[in-house]
Amino acid sequence: MLKARLQADMKAAMKAGDKARLGVIRLINAAIKQREVDERVELDDTQVLVVLDKMLKQRRDSVTQYQDAGREDLAAQERFEIQVCQEYMPAALSEDEIAALITAAIADTGAAGMKDMGKVMAALKPKLQGRADMAAVSAKIKAKLAG
Repeated sequence: MLKARLQADMKAAMKAGDKARLGVIRLINAAIKQREVDERVELDDTQVLVVLDKMLKQRRDSVTQYQDAGREDLAAQERFEIQVCQEYMPAALSEDEIAALITAAIADTGAAGMKDMGKVMAALKPKLQGRADMAAVSAKIKAKLAG
């Protein structure tokens, strides 16, 4: 379980005196706890991946904004946070694997055009969560459905 692994890693970071890593793990735990409190549920690994995916997207956006503003110090901190968050994500899928899943999802849902985009995304999201950039996947689906 991801939550148990996060707890163990937090204890290890405390013992090692790794304050930077400890801070990021605490941020992750806080985001998970916030969602659990808001929704009054216990998050499973899939839902924890959704939280991590959202955190990664926010940090990638922040890196771009900090670089544009010339704040390399802040961008470096965000990149460090991205690196720690990535450790808890499953291995990324290759372009070929993503293309195969898109083709299969289009066939399975019987998608015939752009109006079926939502059906295809809904079928793919559980399989790709945390393993692919969903914005890029969305663009690939649009290209296939439009072509």
